[in-house]
Amino acid sequence: MPFVLYLLALAVFAQGTSEFMLSGLVSDIAADMAVSVPAAGSLTSAFAVGMIVGAPLMAVLSLRWPRRRALLGFLITFLLAHVVGALTTSFGVLLATRLVGALANAGFLAVALTTATSLVAPDAKGRATSILLGGTTLACVVGVPGGALLGQLWGWRAAFWAVALISVPAVVAVARAVPPSAPATAPTATPTTAPTTAPTGVRAELRALRSPKLLVTLLLGALVNGATFCVFTYLEPLATHVSGIDEAWVPGLLALFGLGSSVGVALGGRLADTRPLPLLVGGTVALVAGWVAFALAAGSPVAAVVLAFTQGMLSFAVGSTLISQALYAATGAPTLAGGFATAALNLGAAMGPWAGGRAIAAGLGYRSPVWVGALFVAAALVTAGVALLARRRRQH
Repeated sequence: MPFVLYLLALAVFAQGTSEFMLSGLVSDIAADMAVSVPAAGSLTSAFAVGMIVGAPLMAVLSLRWPRRRALLGFLITFLLAHVVGALTTSFGVLLATRLVGALANAGFLAVALTTATSLVAPDAKGRATSILLGGTTLACVVGVPGGALLGQLWGWRAAFWAVALISVPAVVAVARAVPPSAPATAPTATPTTAPTTAPTGVRAELRALRSPKLLVTLLLGALVNGATFCVFTYLEPLATHVSGIDEAWVPGLLALFGLGSSVGVALGGRLADTRPLPLLVGGTVALVAGWVAFALAAGSPVAAVVLAFTQGMLSFAVGSTLISQALYAATGAPTLAGGFATAALNLGAAMGPWAGGRAIAAGLGYRSPVWVGALFVAAALVTAGVALLARRRRQH
């Protein structure tokens, strides 16, 4: 795999830390800004909404930009948004910085996905995707617990400053490692041939994105990711109020979820290119069972610890495989595929915390987001089954 993929993953690490870190800071932000816990949780949804809008929009806007310039522009904007977020005393301004940061993150990830998959052989998209998403799982293992620890020691603003500082070496790495220019359309390559460029227009790519298989894959990704973010956003109050885990151990619990996600992405990277269907079917069934078990056993600290790891692993194994399958299904849209895959996942990341917050606000308790997560994945299973039956009927 090209070394530049690992450097792009460094930037994704900084952005993933920002996207996930609020799960360990929700209570502190709510207290400091004098808002409710569900309102503070909406910061995660706001970030996701920015990603949904920004991913396809930024992908289109950056079509004619050299990739290095686009990546640097998005990354520097992301950095500045976190500086403002760390300084503000207004919840409204903080919410706005999350939207701006998300737009920049979305643009970066859309261009990075396209860049990553264009640098490898056509049958290695899964491995390239897993390396890039390795930055996200590293954020779960190191960045998110680190942010929670900083929040406990010096307040939640320290975590925002840390993300801004982490972004600085990522800017330097992208500036030095990514080629100064690249065609707007994605090159294709095989192990024995040099890359070639297949020009496509925006309209042609948008038409290619109407593929039923692609649309179903994107919907499944949104539902699975919705479950992940629904539970992860409220994992801190769930652990402290339901499982009885001391606040000092919350960073460790978040790290355990992140470690599981890292294992899941590695597993997905190994199987996504060769055996995606068994992984998706088996993983999704196990994911539903795991969320139900978590909801029932959340009162046990031991069960919470074990299931935080296993559910992190299953969520990211299935989620990363769905991303790579979306990229395979969108061969006719090489430039916009990454943007729409990013948008779909973040549609789930917006729906999940919102639905979990509504359940809490309705008085159903901090266990309720886990039940909502189980319903999201069950809906994904039903959707996949209906799509499979519809395809078989069309074939007969």
